[in-house]
Amino acid sequence: IKSGHISAPIVLGRDHHDTSGTDSPYRETANIYDGSAFTADMSVQNVIGDSFRGATWVSLHNGGGVGWGEVINGGFGMVLDGSDDSDRRLKSMLFWDVNNGIARRSWARNNEAITAIKRAMDLNPDMKITLPNIADEGIIDKIFNKIF
Repeated sequence: IKSGHISAPIVLGRDHHDTSGTDSPYRETANIYDGSAFTADMSVQNVIGDSFRGATWVSLHNGGGVGWGEVINGGFGMVLDGSDDSDRRLKSMLFWDVNNGIARRSWARNNEAITAIKRAMDLNPDMKITLPNIADEGIIDKIFNKIF
């Protein structure tokens, strides 16, 4: 659009995706083992974050193919008009939209997500994510064996 190859605005949108816009314990968040797969917080946090970072509109909705009451999705729409402001909002929102979900998976101690969120923080020094403290399973087992 900015270069003139396209003469009208484009709308970028999504209704849900597994990185951070959906809480669905039977599909998108089925691989989160810290107990938060059954909460509806991430999609809400994500949609609010998208709104503050420049989405043209946001939505929260239910269903998502696994059944009413089984999932909550956060979606967005963004009008891209080729302006510098549009470009800034797009970069800010998509960076948040994806890394919010990666952070959640790192908190659930997913090794690949921990690696990815560390890399994202290296690429953007303004992003500060609290990393999980990984306990030695042997120590945890010893403690529980003594207690029980």
